Amino acid sequence: MPNIKSAKKRVLTNKRKCEENILVDSRMKNSIKKLEKLVKEGKKEESQELLNTTIKNIDKAQNINIVSKNKSARLKSRLTKSVNQM
Repeated sequence: MPNIKSAKKRVLTNKRKCEENILVDSRMKNSIKKLEKLVKEGKKEESQELLNTTIKNIDKAQNINIVSKNKSARLKSRLTKSVNQM
């Protein structure tokens, strides 16, 4: 356990940021799974709507450095391609 005041504060902020990162990451992964499920079921209109929110979630994860720029581009490209091929 840290003794210095700034180190104690850093522990608290790191914990808060970790919880936020976990939340954003799980939201992104869950929306990707839902979209892939809709694509498998063949529901085109619902998957079009969910694609926009999924892309927003991926962009948010990229902005706070949970996923890299290349991974986010790859995910968005693959998801968009799968929805357009329906």
